[in-house]
Amino acid sequence: MNSVSLLRRLVFAAAAVATVAVSSQGLDPALQSKLDAKAKEVAGWAADPVLVEAARKQNAAPPADYAAMTKEKWKGLTVLDPLVRGLAKNPVGAFLKTKQGDLLTEAFASDAKGAKLGFIAKTSNWSHAGAPKHEVPMTGKVWFGAVEVDESTGKQQIQLAVPILDGGKPIGSLVVGVSLAGLKS
Repeated sequence: MNSVSLLRRLVFAAAAVATVAVSSQGLDPALQSKLDAKAKEVAGWAADPVLVEAARKQNAAPPADYAAMTKEKWKGLTVLDPLVRGLAKNPVGAFLKTKQGDLLTEAFASDAKGAKLGFIAKTSNWSHAGAPKHEVPMTGKVWFGAVEVDESTGKQQIQLAVPILDGGKPIGSLVVGVSLAGLKS
């Protein structure tokens, strides 16, 4: 088999793996139903006092070093940086780690301005302010992303995001990546 033929086969195989029947969210109804159920479960996590209190506290008094953080600075930090380690090991990060399983590829919580409250592992971006994954939950609604290969995990996933609510008012967002392979099984 020549290299062009092999390349064509690899491209075709990759396209076949990535293809999912289309519905309103780009998923077949059975997968969408599983994703909807996961969103309800994640909304329960977002109501946990650990996340609500962390969002309340950070919204009232953001850490001073957060104001100077940029996307470029964040990308330059290693997982061993004290800020990164702190967000992975704080109560929010510890709580999210208890939710890890076969379906979850990533999880992170943000305050009202999109700055991180905590996460399972370092995210590719410091803030998701202005992005639908943060802005939609800040209107009190659930957001579903498209099927993607996440740059921070390398896994094919669908992100979903829910609001962190305080008395019915959105005060932050919780974003999780759901494994497409896990949804299919």
